[in-house]
Amino acid sequence: MCVIEPRARAGQETSTHNSGVIHAGLYHPPDSLKTRLCHEGRERLYAFCREFDVPHLHSGKLIVGGAGDEGSLRALHQSAARNGARLEEVSAAFVRGKEPHVAADRALWSPDTGWVDADAYVRRLTAEVERWGGVLLVGTRIREITSRSGGLAVVTERETIEADVVINAAGLYADGVSQLAGGDPFQIYPCRGEYAELAPRAQSLVRGLVYPVPHASGHGLGVHLTRTASGAVWIGPTIRYQDDPADYERDRLPLDAFLEPTRALLPAVTMADLRLGGSGIRAKLHPPTERFADFLIRRDTRVPGLIHAAGIDSPGLTASLAIGEYVVGLL
Repeated sequence: MCVIEPRARAGQETSTHNSGVIHAGLYHPPDSLKTRLCHEGRERLYAFCREFDVPHLHSGKLIVGGAGDEGSLRALHQSAARNGARLEEVSAAFVRGKEPHVAADRALWSPDTGWVDADAYVRRLTAEVERWGGVLLVGTRIREITSRSGGLAVVTERETIEADVVINAAGLYADGVSQLAGGDPFQIYPCRGEYAELAPRAQSLVRGLVYPVPHASGHGLGVHLTRTASGAVWIGPTIRYQDDPADYERDRLPLDAFLEPTRALLPAVTMADLRLGGSGIRAKLHPPTERFADFLIRRDTRVPGLIHAAGIDSPGLTASLAIGEYVVGLL
């Protein structure tokens, strides 16, 4: 097995540029791959992290709302029930016990949600690939993919690799890889998410994961608070569609853009408590005018031997091990 990573280093892209949240499968349609593989992948991911000592937290998360959010929280509770996910209505006293500095008129509690150090997880997966004889080609540009008798030939700048099967899991570049191979047309829409962080003196204000009600557009879960195993607290991500799949920095939001959404959850926070954080780009399969697109995981209809695993945005990290098994089933 050969894994070609066209970015500067393995896992640089969406795999690690995210909140690292292990999702419970609350938000998407019950018959979608996103829901099914999230449920299957979550427990596999927890078990993998325990087996290989990958830093993670099984922390649960609060989803909090104000006076006008009762309908949204009720709809989310019903969605979770349809998905078979555990989600509990909790009291203000419960919220104070979990997160004494968080403001909430009402809240839901997801006991199965957690957090994983995504970078450490990808490094561990890389080590496992190599342990089982796989080869990882980092920073390798693909020039061409051609059909040959019984398979495909992947032409890079240095060599030609003959393969029985090519799995297109190229993230933000998956549509281009399919085009190179003469495969089915689809479009990836890059969607940037930016983060701020709490300054060290304010990190004690957050103990776990705190979410607002989901974003009304359906494109994200809202700017949320994520406490990591190291004690850092991330604030984000925001949502902005863009054309460039590699532009993580141009026209970044000013720090003060994070103050209002942070104070909606943590009223005591001031500008002095905030620091700029990183950014990531989601590989979405739907434009901003639409609300939902499922993972694209299937054989190509035009090119035998080409399998797509594309549009793997949230909850792709949680579902990753289940996605791998699903792809193996297609082989």
